[in-house]
Amino acid sequence: MKRVFPLIVLILGILASCTEDVIVDLEEGTPLIGVEGSFTDQYKRHQVKLTYSASFYDDFVEMVTGAHVAVTDSIDTIAFHEVPGRPGYYLTDSVAGKPNTQYRLLIDVPDVSQLGGYLHLYADSYMRYNVDAIDSIAMKPFQVMEDIHPGVSYSIYPYFQSLYDRSLVYLGMVYRNGRPVQTDVSELLTIPMGGYAGYYINGEEMTENNMEIPAGVIRSYMLREGDVVSLDLLSIPFDYMSYLYSLRTSVGNNPLMGSPSNLATNIYPKDKACGYFYTAAVVSASLVYHKSDYE
Repeated sequence: MKRVFPLIVLILGILASCTEDVIVDLEEGTPLIGVEGSFTDQYKRHQVKLTYSASFYDDFVEMVTGAHVAVTDSIDTIAFHEVPGRPGYYLTDSVAGKPNTQYRLLIDVPDVSQLGGYLHLYADSYMRYNVDAIDSIAMKPFQVMEDIHPGVSYSIYPYFQSLYDRSLVYLGMVYRNGRPVQTDVSELLTIPMGGYAGYYINGEEMTENNMEIPAGVIRSYMLREGDVVSLDLLSIPFDYMSYLYSLRTSVGNNPLMGSPSNLATNIYPKDKACGYFYTAAVVSASLVYHKSDYE
């Protein structure tokens, strides 16, 4: 036993040493400007949010205040105004964009290190056309497993005559009584039309040859009798779909597994900014939820 004991102590010492925290020494550079924004053909106030990128171990996100933000189609220029009491959030007045139009987002961020005292950023996005309308939407239940809210949820299926354009991509946005229900990018569904182009979407002919395609999901625990459930279908740029996919597959802030700073962006100069600005044409449809319809 006297010969074994020192060996046991040595093993325990090695195991104990493995429990110490490992701090990864990261190289920190100049913070990037994070841009999240959109501009659609809906008559509303459109938003751009500006932040500074943070270091790996910093939970605090600093907002970009005092910037000049505008969107232009080379003829008209529409200004975004910083929201009082909400630094970093910039809104237009109520206005609607025009499909089949090229837009450029212009951002001037205060920066004393730059000539003229501002860092100039820009992003380009072409607003794709869309169908005239969605005829209707339907909710169909499915069972949720291994979820923080187990039980029944509903997939939302749109019905409309699609355009024969394989390059079109749709993004589904779901609302309950006018308020968005998706809280994370992983909950957003995109539909690249591809082989669906030209079909009446989710109609009989399409489902004979293909699976039904949902455009959104809503959890049953969110619903109350008489709620209005709405679906917006946005015709988004293909590159924005790729950006959303890259967000979903990003492993987060682990420097050993890859950095979110490697995500795609359409904000230029790319060594100064990250994020995405997109334009979209939007069509919508709604239904009223009655629990008895799903029992």
